[in-house]
Amino acid sequence: MAARTDWNPVLRGEFDKPYWAELMAFVHDERARHEVYPPHDQVFAALHLTPLSEVKVLILGQDPYHGPGQAHGLCFSVAGRTRIPPSLQNIHKELHDDLGIEIPSHGNLEAWARQGVLLLNTTLTVRAHQAASHQNRGWERFTDEVIAAVNAKPDRVVFILWGAAARRKAALVDRPRHTVIESPHPSPLSAHKGFFGTAPFSRANAALVEAGRAPVDWTLPA
Repeated sequence: MAARTDWNPVLRGEFDKPYWAELMAFVHDERARHEVYPPHDQVFAALHLTPLSEVKVLILGQDPYHGPGQAHGLCFSVAGRTRIPPSLQNIHKELHDDLGIEIPSHGNLEAWARQGVLLLNTTLTVRAHQAASHQNRGWERFTDEVIAAVNAKPDRVVFILWGAAARRKAALVDRPRHTVIESPHPSPLSAHKGFFGTAPFSRANAALVEAGRAPVDWTLPA
């Protein structure tokens, strides 16, 4: 992770722990043997685009996308003209139903990241076409520290937790100080079980405004 971010002094201690060396060796070996996503220079994109000092919303995913050209370091987001994955299509639909925002023609969520929406996966790499292939190798320990750092912020942060894996992380959040919005995952396999109609975007903004913080402009420009 580049030293220019304000995350570095907060997370630097992790880099000296045995699990980190083992994790980096594992990912290096995986890249030598297999296609691994996202590209090496985009693994920490979420932390580079959203400084800790600016985080006002944290959206938590699980694995990066494991198809070619999809993952670029931001949960649920795809770069460029990449076909929009089904989960993100459902997020776009809920965004439209919640705020009336026109459904975008792309899946790049960088506009959110640049406004203080930390788009974090609990696992930051994955082998091509093999979901969950890099889970339980150490990434979760690192991203728990990221969540803990956000939780330690004195200003209110909204934690948006979609799906069982993300919702388990609610235990890391100080609810009296922060806001937790949780629901089933936006995947087509579970979105109909309670994701649709939860209005997470307007609820997040309401919580921010109540705390005297600027709301997020959830529009996704072309």
